[in-house]
Amino acid sequence: MRDLRLLPKAHLHTHLESTVRPDTVRELGGEPPAQDRPFTSFREFADQRATVRALLRGYRQFRRIAEEFCQDEAAQGVRYAEVTFTAAAHGERLGDPEMPLEAVLEGLAVGEQRYGIQTQVILDHSRRRPVERLWHTFKLATRYPQVIAIGLAGDEAYPAAPFVEVFRAAREAGLHLVHHAGETAGPASVWEALAVGDTERIGHGIRVLEDPDLVAELCTRRVPLEVCPSSNVLLGLVPSLAQHPLPRLVEADLVVTLNTDGETPLAAEYERARQIFGYGDAELASMAHASVGASFAPVGVKARISAEIDQWLHNGQAIGDHGL
Repeated sequence: MRDLRLLPKAHLHTHLESTVRPDTVRELGGEPPAQDRPFTSFREFADQRATVRALLRGYRQFRRIAEEFCQDEAAQGVRYAEVTFTAAAHGERLGDPEMPLEAVLEGLAVGEQRYGIQTQVILDHSRRRPVERLWHTFKLATRYPQVIAIGLAGDEAYPAAPFVEVFRAAREAGLHLVHHAGETAGPASVWEALAVGDTERIGHGIRVLEDPDLVAELCTRRVPLEVCPSSNVLLGLVPSLAQHPLPRLVEADLVVTLNTDGETPLAAEYERARQIFGYGDAELASMAHASVGASFAPVGVKARISAEIDQWLHNGQAIGDHGL
């Protein structure tokens, strides 16, 4: 079996604030979130992650976690990552609308140069927060070319409809749209993300199998799912990895990409898919190809990473030049 840390990958669904190293959390004066302990509710999960976000107060701190993110992702074989960041909320909290994003973008730029990884940024917005904040998010996204998309996250019980005007403006500005749906809520949230949110991918989407018509629609339109198995178990949405619907999503001919939500290293997520679902190297390489294809990376970057994946499968290792 080939080393999955060397399998070239794209990472499409990871929240920067959830990737902060435990040692960094301690140095910032906090207590790292418990590892591998299921939460009793989504609210408990969100509240605990909020305590970590509150530790981030200055430019150097935001820059640091972004650079460390690049180092950690590169060690997992990630060649390209679309990292999600809640920029407007941090700016509002700190009274400086642009500082958190500018610091993160600088950290990512340094990390790219040092660790041979390419990144782009998705700005997310909690569904339960005001429309005005999403407008701030949209304005930030249009100012920085490294930001490629905006989207809704958070409690899916809150509708997407109030934000439709922002989505329309984002499309007109050339931004991508990517929304969380079908995780804590059922298929209706995915239908709404498609119809109202014009989403190009579905963040999570693990409940789509509850609606055969929705599965058919997603298959026809080839809308990718950003599946994060370990995170789903951590949030108590699935009893165990062995009971996760990942294999059934793949068998349904959906476009499935493997991600972490920021809760576990990506190579470990692939390793769990190997051990628990019995996926061989060819199947794991196919999943890596799906992530590359579903990404918003430039065409040349996609071609290069795809060639590296094929090289890994053919030779048992990734090619040496990781530059993008």
